[in-house]
Amino acid sequence: MIDACFVNASESVPVVLEVASTSEERQVGLMGRPELPAKHGMLFRYGERREPQDGFWMYRTLIPLDIAFLDREGTIRNIRAMVPCSASSGRNCPTYPAGVPYWSAVEMNAGFYLSNGIEVGDRLIQGKENCPGAD
Repeated sequence: MIDACFVNASESVPVVLEVASTSEERQVGLMGRPELPAKHGMLFRYGERREPQDGFWMYRTLIPLDIAFLDREGTIRNIRAMVPCSASSGRNCPTYPAGVPYWSAVEMNAGFYLSNGIEVGDRLIQGKENCPGAD
């Protein structure tokens, strides 16, 4: 878990993120979880640039999520809403391509970005001590 924040023009929104940086961790993601605490999410880190057609799916994921795709500097380049897939096979679940090149992605509860005024162009800053207004 890491402390981080999303920063927009007017405020800093603190979040707590689990980190998925290995292929195995990224593959499991938030599957099977019945809930995600408010302002908690999962950061998916990649060692190299991912292509616009690369993305995520919601196979075995029980809660609706929003995902922000970030560039190398942590700037949000796209945000997508994703709905759970109840199909018994992953091949029957839709994928949600990023639509932009990305280096990382952050899944949060559905509505998190909109309700906190976070949008394309805003940034994720890792480390509570690096967040504006942090104690």
